[in-house]
Amino acid sequence: MSVYIVYEVKLLLYSFFTGAGLMIIYDFLRIFRIFIPHLPVFTGLEDMVYWIYAALVTFSLLYEQNDGGLRGYVIVGVFLGMLLYDRLISRFFLKLLKNIRKYLKMKLRKKIRPRVHK
Repeated sequence: MSVYIVYEVKLLLYSFFTGAGLMIIYDFLRIFRIFIPHLPVFTGLEDMVYWIYAALVTFSLLYEQNDGGLRGYVIVGVFLGMLLYDRLISRFFLKLLKNIRKYLKMKLRKKIRPRVHK
């Protein structure tokens, strides 16, 4: 197999893993939002900072692995890595965390609510 083809396949795999890594970081942001709700303005700011970070990480991947040359399949690979992680792993993980949050809220309400004895 050609050295160039092996290189291109490695670059595609790096882009998949970069996309999945970016979604893992976004999941931490989602977790933060689940446990500490805040105003939509701050949610927008967090998203803006995240997407700037994601763009810099993707640019860094292209710069380090491909000498800055733009490759469409790398961008598609990043988005596919994000999409696959989101659909296969993230959904179930966030659902579990939301259920844990509901459980903790119920436990906290039971402790706070005073008991009335008759």
